[in-house]
Amino acid sequence: MSSIVIFGAGGRGGRRAVAEAVSRGHLVTAAVRDPRRHADLAGDNVTLIAADVTVADDVAKAAAGHDAAISSVYRADLPSREYYPAAAHALIDGLGRAGVARLVVVGIGTALEIEPGVALHDQPGVPPEHREFSLGHTAGLEVFRTSGGGLDWVIVAPPPVFLDEHAERTGVYRSGDHRVLPRAEDAKPFSYADLAVALVDEVERPAHSRAMVAVDY
Repeated sequence: MSSIVIFGAGGRGGRRAVAEAVSRGHLVTAAVRDPRRHADLAGDNVTLIAADVTVADDVAKAAAGHDAAISSVYRADLPSREYYPAAAHALIDGLGRAGVARLVVVGIGTALEIEPGVALHDQPGVPPEHREFSLGHTAGLEVFRTSGGGLDWVIVAPPPVFLDEHAERTGVYRSGDHRVLPRAEDAKPFSYADLAVALVDEVERPAHSRAMVAVDY
């Protein structure tokens, strides 16, 4: 049993990561900006706290005494190219101060490459707002890539499709590298529940380090 702090625990991915970690017997600290909006998260083996992932002091306080961290964060009211780098800087600083060495981050499929040096978000036809959001994730990735120190991070990127928030957990997925994984035209949407499986797997049995990796069925 480990203790895991999950930033962005109130979102679709974060909630499923909380449920997945608890189902495996881990102790979870669910970190959200406004605990009043997510009171239902608190329960057996889950402690609900307030924390802003862009504030290193909040990260350090939330992560103290934990074995690992998961970040599944999102802000609609801030420019993504400001928000995700700010979160990355705060996570690196705060987790370092707390002595937490393992961080698993939810990425985005459109930031994966479709050919060497070319991300999916650079293809014609990608809506500008989607590209901008993806570029924010990429900016955060660059912060992690250029960081020194001992933080062992990994970014888990689901396929570039709308994820299914209602599908049941299968526990089955495949992982790759920084490239979009091939998928059949009739492949079912990837589920948030199985994304959570991949996140907690990377906490329990780290298979990748200091890299962005794709997951899909």
